[in-house]
Amino acid sequence: MTLDQYTDRLARVRLRFVSTLEGKIRDAYAAIPKLSDALSDAASVVDAGYRCMHGILGIGPTVGFPATGRAAHDVEDVLRTPQRDKRGLTDDEVLAFKERLNALREAASHELQTFHSVREPQ
Repeated sequence: MTLDQYTDRLARVRLRFVSTLEGKIRDAYAAIPKLSDALSDAASVVDAGYRCMHGILGIGPTVGFPATGRAAHDVEDVLRTPQRDKRGLTDDEVLAFKERLNALREAASHELQTFHSVREPQ
């Protein structure tokens, strides 16, 4: 693979990441009422959220979103034990999830603004 091909492929991955990031964060917010350990299907919602955050963590830093990746890692940390234990979140874990998700939204917003401002023609 030539350098140009690699650069083009990386640019496509980056654009795909950018185009889905806000939706993934929105979906995580929408899932909050379904995360409680009092709900029977909460474990599957936690699992989906964990996988989503893991994906953001895995791709974000690679395509130039290091703060977003770190913040996704913090959200993933809240979900890790419940996901492993196949259970929903306790009330304290829901609060921690919300706090860390807010931090993720802020980091992503900042890095997306930077991304879009760099891409805007001068």
